[in-house]
Amino acid sequence: MTAPNPQTTPSTSAEDRSARIAVSVFPALIIVAALVAFFLPGTFKPLGGIINPLLGIIMFGMGLTLTVPDFRLVATRPLPVLLGVVAQYLIMPLLGWLVAWALHLPAELAAGVILVGCAPGGTSSNVVTYLAKGDTALSVAMTSVSTLLAPLMTPLLTLWLAGQYMPVDGGGMAKSIATIVLLPVALGLVVRLLLPRLVARALPVLPWISVVAISLVVMAVVAGSAAKIVEAGVLVLAAVVLHNCLGYAVGYGFAVATKQPERVRRTVAVEVGMQNSGLAAGLAAQYFSPMAALPGAVFSVWHNISGALLAAFLRRRPLPADAGADARQTEPIAS
Repeated sequence: MTAPNPQTTPSTSAEDRSARIAVSVFPALIIVAALVAFFLPGTFKPLGGIINPLLGIIMFGMGLTLTVPDFRLVATRPLPVLLGVVAQYLIMPLLGWLVAWALHLPAELAAGVILVGCAPGGTSSNVVTYLAKGDTALSVAMTSVSTLLAPLMTPLLTLWLAGQYMPVDGGGMAKSIATIVLLPVALGLVVRLLLPRLVARALPVLPWISVVAISLVVMAVVAGSAAKIVEAGVLVLAAVVLHNCLGYAVGYGFAVATKQPERVRRTVAVEVGMQNSGLAAGLAAQYFSPMAALPGAVFSVWHNISGALLAAFLRRRPLPADAGADARQTEPIAS
């Protein structure tokens, strides 16, 4: 789910409208999916066998929304991209470990929370950044770069921080991420290069494909751990809310400390706080346990709710007097 093309008027862009509606409806759909899976676990438990293909579909959709110019910022404005990616892979993994320690989480839940923190940026962060009047081009670049780095960074950080709670197959996790993230994203990029007009017509539908796929992932996770949700539900929700909100706050503070402009501060806050929790849930279910996948499933619901609230709050805050000059660098790009 990404921001609209600057060649169209944001308020009338079909892609923009579809993405914004999808982000708004997303939490409700996932809550319904989770409740259905909780009360009918036997029906949806077999979905656990297709989590990786579902994640591959989500990543392929992300690849379709990207274009080569989306990576231009890496060359033209490398510092904010670098700072944002460093913040992504520094702040959230450490916060995940800190939350697990502070709440005395059981080993499975602790590993799941940390894995969420070690995941790349969330797929809906670009739209939330756009709605928050952040630097959308930077958001797309940060999400793209952090996703491409995930096969290396996510296993290494998980091994380091979650290894004390549960055994971590770092090599296997790296191969899985390469298979379900890098290959589909690269394939999506190639398809868009070869069939740009066909992909352009499909862009308004892509957010809904992601919503359905992530909802199915959540159903698989909830069905697989339904028996333990009642006893762990409140604790998981507390950990997720704390982790996510601290991510927003510390991400913004990091951008302030590095003297970034207001639009970049908003962007870093959103990118750091919103994680690819669907990927984290899938990896946790495969390499840890269904219980460890719960934080990722709950995060998928909560960070879209909190992201919408954060965007609404930031939209009401006036930008600095030089925001016009900054905006010329940060108009939404094709993605």
